[in-house]
Amino acid sequence: MRPYGGGFWDATTPGLGPAHLACRCLLLESEAGLVLVDTGFGLDDAAQPVPRLSRGFYLADRPHLEADETAVSRLRHMGLDPREVRHIVMTHLDFDHAGGLTDFPEATVHVSAREIEAARRRDTPRERGRYRPMQLAHPMRGYDRTGEPWFGLPALRGLEGLPPSIFLVELPGHTAGHCGVAIDTGNGWVLHAGDTIFMYSELEQPPRMPPLASAYANFMQVDRAARLESRRRLMALARDHAEEVTIICTHDPYLPEEAGRRVIG
Repeated sequence: MRPYGGGFWDATTPGLGPAHLACRCLLLESEAGLVLVDTGFGLDDAAQPVPRLSRGFYLADRPHLEADETAVSRLRHMGLDPREVRHIVMTHLDFDHAGGLTDFPEATVHVSAREIEAARRRDTPRERGRYRPMQLAHPMRGYDRTGEPWFGLPALRGLEGLPPSIFLVELPGHTAGHCGVAIDTGNGWVLHAGDTIFMYSELEQPPRMPPLASAYANFMQVDRAARLESRRRLMALARDHAEEVTIICTHDPYLPEEAGRRVIG
């Protein structure tokens, strides 16, 4: 996404021109086939941004919508058949995470039950902007039964058809049913934390965040206390288990090993 405001969004871009923000997905190879974590924007979003996206969010966030940059196109560029994506695990259902669902009609979609309920209600203008019915027509399987905690965090395990090494971790606040997705790689854990944090500097003590990114996170949150508690738990995870868990998030343009090069004033 390319919102105006430069470094006030991404702490890197000089001036007030377009910032550079990611919409990061993961592709996993598993015993259950290919698995996507989130989908980013999709082909239909690129072809017809409005009304698939809220006009207000489209104008404010300025997503860079190119068909070649969608998840389904990147899979084809890698020589993979998108029909082999058997499962999609969603951190949440915001428009910049769920737009590509319609590109994978044969995949089973897994998400927290609370998130499905919120996306169906759409009972405020913000919710009607963030949850877009044209993106969310795909059938979904919702989960609400908490299993064994993961590093002290509540976990929704037993995703149907997926190995036990992939599951949801409850991190609410940004949305009602927002989750991280934990993956046991066999060589340590990866947690896709979605929008629990906007960038990795939030995991520092004290957390740091560019002002426009902070304002956007505050605007989009549905429960401030829950969002800050989820962030606090993520900070503790990063502090106490850095050797065991790699945390990634959606919008930081850097990957964790690169983010330390950036300076936030």
